[in-house]
Amino acid sequence: MTAHTVEYIRYRIPEQQSAEFLAAYTRAAVQLAAAPQCMDYELARCEEDFEHFVLRITWTSTEDHLEGFRKSELFPDFLAEIRPYISSIEEMRHYKPTAVRGSGAAVPTLYDWAGGAEAFARLTEVFYDKVLKDEVLAPVFADMAPEHAAHVALWLGEVFGGPAAYSETQGGHGHMVAKHLGKGITEAQRRRWAGLLQDAADDAGLPTDAEFRSAFVAYVEWGTRLAVYFSGPDAVAPGEQPVPRWGWGVAPPYRG
Repeated sequence: MTAHTVEYIRYRIPEQQSAEFLAAYTRAAVQLAAAPQCMDYELARCEEDFEHFVLRITWTSTEDHLEGFRKSELFPDFLAEIRPYISSIEEMRHYKPTAVRGSGAAVPTLYDWAGGAEAFARLTEVFYDKVLKDEVLAPVFADMAPEHAAHVALWLGEVFGGPAAYSETQGGHGHMVAKHLGKGITEAQRRRWAGLLQDAADDAGLPTDAEFRSAFVAYVEWGTRLAVYFSGPDAVAPGEQPVPRWGWGVAPPYRG
């Protein structure tokens, strides 16, 4: 994951000019959407005072914004649209995210939606029963430790928003990656692993709604493809990293 930067631009626009201002930014946003340095953007309007607007732009880095976007062929058209409002800017700064972040309770985590610790323990129990009977995967797990399924349940629970039990008892992402180094996992094995886990989710009674399953399968695809890479001969083990946290949306593309 890369350390992105967030730019905030605060405007004070007289209410009689707000319609033109919004229209200008609608046009300018075309350039932001086309910029490879821009991760996302949002223009918000104050509810208490309609004259105040805040534009939030997430850039891949401050340098990418200043040296990349601002010197690109997209910037002149962007600037042409917003130029009339530059004098109305009250603040324009870059901010780095801190470790203080999280989600509220308005939207349940995938962990809670699935049924919590019991659901993931049930899932891995059913899954590894299938694995040990599968001709493709059984040889890979022939020497599986008795506690392996329980550890994977902790891992999946933490990934999907549950307690940090895996991190506290086993380690972070690097610990999981280390278990795959030199294993030489094949694409056929990866696909069978992913398929059996989805079958186990059915048998273990995990939710079948499209939103949960799409997020669940997205992580399985992401995680197993990383496992194949890190098990290969050219893999470079990452530095110590936290366990990834998966949500209801989609992950942005990885940028090295």
